[in-house]
Amino acid sequence: MPVDRLLPVPEPLARLLPDGGLVRGSVVSFSGAMSLLIGVLASATAAGGHAAVVGHRRLGLLAAAEMGAELSRIALIPEPGPDPVEVAAVLLDGMDLVVLGLGGAVVPPARTRAVVARARSKGAALMVTDGRWDGAHVRLEAAVHGYRGLSASARGRLCGTGLSVRAQGRAFQPRVARIDLCAGRTGVEWRPGEPARVGSVPRPVEVAR
Repeated sequence: MPVDRLLPVPEPLARLLPDGGLVRGSVVSFSGAMSLLIGVLASATAAGGHAAVVGHRRLGLLAAAEMGAELSRIALIPEPGPDPVEVAAVLLDGMDLVVLGLGGAVVPPARTRAVVARARSKGAALMVTDGRWDGAHVRLEAAVHGYRGLSASARGRLCGTGLSVRAQGRAFQPRVARIDLCAGRTGVEWRPGEPARVGSVPRPVEVAR
């Protein structure tokens, strides 16, 4: 896959994806810990891409900045109105990545096909959360599986969070990995965690904000 057809993601996540990033023109269904989604936003904007986030009222911008996001390249539409899918479809024209919160809605197949065709024609990637979107090219699930302890120098802040991440797609079998988010000197660092069993599925837990 040519590099210009990919949006970068944190390196440990890239190892789970067959193309090493998000393919432009594709749709990714995401569920679970928001830390992973924020990390994707951070990687895309830090590399010069522009992103829009639709229907997420409490996106962690501080966490995004700590992961290296360029906040000036992120457009926020927390209240998209009665048809967030239409808002996201319009934003595919001019954005590299659009994150769409469905608010529990189920999107009919005819609608999803139309939006996928638009994403493909515009060369943008779409990530959908909080609802049902059949036919996604890749499905990502993330769950918090543990924390690294507090330190006095961190003044009560967590030193690290462990994620269990599962990726599955049309063209590849499920892949599972552990990823650690660690507090570094200049921000949050992404590191491969301990090996995870291929057949394991992230256990639903309270998502990280």
